[in-house]
Amino acid sequence: MSSESNPHPAAPTRYRWVICGLLLAAMAINYIQRQTVGLLKGPLQHEFALDEVGYANIVFWFQAAYAVGYVSFGRVLDRIGARTGYAIAFVLWNLSHIAAGFAATAMQFTLARVGLGLGESGAFPASLKAIAEWFPQRERALAAGIFNAGTNLGAIVAPAIVPVLAATWGWRSCFLVTGGIGLLWLIAWLVMYRPPQVHSRVNAAELALIQSDPVDAVSQVSWWRLLALRETWAYGLARFLIDPIWWFYLFWLPDFLDKTYHLNLSNFGPPLIAIYLISDAGSVLGGFSSSIMLKRGASVNVARKLTMLMCALLVLPVFWVVGARELWLAVLLIGLAAAAHQAFSANVYTLPSDMLPRSAVASVIGIGGMMGAIGGMLFTKFVGRILQATGSYRILFIIAGSVYLMALLVVHILSPRLQRVRGVRP
Repeated sequence: MSSESNPHPAAPTRYRWVICGLLLAAMAINYIQRQTVGLLKGPLQHEFALDEVGYANIVFWFQAAYAVGYVSFGRVLDRIGARTGYAIAFVLWNLSHIAAGFAATAMQFTLARVGLGLGESGAFPASLKAIAEWFPQRERALAAGIFNAGTNLGAIVAPAIVPVLAATWGWRSCFLVTGGIGLLWLIAWLVMYRPPQVHSRVNAAELALIQSDPVDAVSQVSWWRLLALRETWAYGLARFLIDPIWWFYLFWLPDFLDKTYHLNLSNFGPPLIAIYLISDAGSVLGGFSSSIMLKRGASVNVARKLTMLMCALLVLPVFWVVGARELWLAVLLIGLAAAAHQAFSANVYTLPSDMLPRSAVASVIGIGGMMGAIGGMLFTKFVGRILQATGSYRILFIIAGSVYLMALLVVHILSPRLQRVRGVRP
């Protein structure tokens, strides 16, 4: 029916936000399972006779698998799509997480974490692929910030349930229960997710909004061509610098609270929950900030980089966390840094869809994720050796406060205007 015969055309449906909610839920499950090891660091070290370097090695091999899987899943997703690709990744990581609960040796536990790393590596490429498929450019940072808030939601839920499970049924139950419940998400994903152009819950107005950006002319782009682009390296090097800091928070914050403020599995839940509640707000606000600037007429370059600069400055007070005598002052400083990290990340995650054809988004995200995981592997080894040698977290928090300005500088040098790449050849 034409607009002349229908003076009040239907408003756009909002099913894209339901999809965003599904992505948020999956990321929450992801981080509940990922953080379980950090929360159980003490029991695991006792069970498997691990020192600081031994614990770091478990994290290292998880990250190594994550690096390999990230770049592989990125390419696979560009071929088979987000729906099937995410389902495969989800099954692999949940079954591997459950397997960790049956491990009898450190080697078996490490192998289970390798499987987890391979599966979880598909989460971010699939989520960002879905965001690029379901959202116009001006909404992507907000959508990325919302689904990325699931990482904090998972990090909030984990300290609330893991200690209870461990105290009631032992540490192994933490893997079995959270892995089994997590599989319920898969049913919802397979039932509810379809591409927007064939989805029965999307009306013509919402589809027009989703497809309002210029159409990409390229159907497929080779990895070699992507590796030759400065835009790929802008994204990848930013991930290389900032991803290790989030890994550090995830796997070592419980230990920092234990050694500095004498907290343990039974009572470090409230401080950790507070930290990740603060960071949750940062994830959404970071995407909201740049999205608002775009709606008010700012360029993508200004909106993304100005938001990233503000976030990089907000991280700096974490320099002084080691000297904080009061627990809740330390919680505030770390929470602010974690919030700024999430806000910074929400804008970094949108860079591939800002600068590259949709058909290349998951591949570039995979390349960047691999670089982030490699950075995490190197930093993990460094953390283990520093703690083994000194027992102090001071130098680690200094590094954690420094890398965001470096990452922004790298992005600006390699992509001064964040312009969309034109004429990319297959």
